[in-house]
Amino acid sequence: MIAPFDIVILLLVLICAIAAISVKDLLSAVIILGAYSFLMCLLWSEMGAVDVAFTEASVSAGIGTVLLIAAVSKTKRRSKD
Repeated sequence: MIAPFDIVILLLVLICAIAAISVKDLLSAVIILGAYSFLMCLLWSEMGAVDVAFTEASVSAGIGTVLLIAAVSKTKRRSKD
């Protein structure tokens, strides 16, 4: 019963990883990486590692995303390509 949920989460994690690498806009990449971190948080909590899931949610999905958005706001968002 849990295996289909794991497969869906893993597919979404893979899609987020590929999308974050291939997107040209830096703000979009940061938002996609925030979604990636949230999905990893769901995966960790489903596997029973609640402490790791809490750390992932607070540090990577929370503070990390905010700091990356602040850094992107100080730079140019689009490349010349």
